[in-house]
Amino acid sequence: MGYQQVLMLFLSVVIIGISVTVGITIYIHEMTRINRQSIISDMNIFAGIANTFYKTPANMGGGDRTWDVDKMGMWFGYNYDADNNSISNSNGTYTFSLSDDILTIVGIGNSIGNDGSENVRATLILTGQNCEIVTAINN
Repeated sequence: MGYQQVLMLFLSVVIIGISVTVGITIYIHEMTRINRQSIISDMNIFAGIANTFYKTPANMGGGDRTWDVDKMGMWFGYNYDADNNSISNSNGTYTFSLSDDILTIVGIGNSIGNDGSENVRATLILTGQNCEIVTAINN
């Protein structure tokens, strides 16, 4: 083989290596983005169900304008863990907590987040009286 052929072979290997590395990086970032969007979508669904529970009268099995995470767990239709006030699905784990008239849902995804060390995380805050929803992406 001549010098030019060896050089072309070497350059081909380098270009293919760089292409594979860039492809893997793009795939990982896309999976993180998809997982983040999935947990936010799940939290919005849970917020809608929780809001329905909050507004439903007690004689119909609802909260009658109060939050009760354990009773609300039956409304979600998932495997609710009453010990941890959480639900897990294929996208992540969601933990529910109360403070006065505010329900907080923290979603932790299955993919590593932007910081490169912890999983994707988002927080949704739902206020009962005015049904205001605030979502924050934490990682």
